[in-house]
Amino acid sequence: MSPQIGVGVLIFRAGKLLLGQRRGSHGAGTWSTPGGHLEYGETPDDCARREAAEETGLRIGSLKNGPFVSNLFPEAGKHYITLLMVTHDASGEAQRLEPEKCAGWQWFAPEALPAPLFAPLQSIITRDGLAALQALAQPAGQ
Repeated sequence: MSPQIGVGVLIFRAGKLLLGQRRGSHGAGTWSTPGGHLEYGETPDDCARREAAEETGLRIGSLKNGPFVSNLFPEAGKHYITLLMVTHDASGEAQRLEPEKCAGWQWFAPEALPAPLFAPLQSIITRDGLAALQALAQPAGQ
């Protein structure tokens, strides 16, 4: 089976990253950014905005391309290429709009992330280091 494309949204506010604890799918119990499958004909930007709105109710403004990672989920028989999008421009308050998929949303400083992290986010830290995530937490020009 071919890899699937996922899009994760690194939503930062005041230097903190929005994470939710996953439920009911692969990675259950891990902490993850909002995100999901890239749909046919959809751009990664559009997917990031759609998933953030569906899962958290946040409205995303400007986005920039972040890193991408490749993860195998053998227990689920899945292989994902996850494109990470980065924003410091999200309006509204995070709400738990899909309680069957997420236990709730919380803001975390990059140096104080909960464990365990969902594989794509953990892969960024393992590959690029925590400093790379901390750098993404800073808006451009700071």
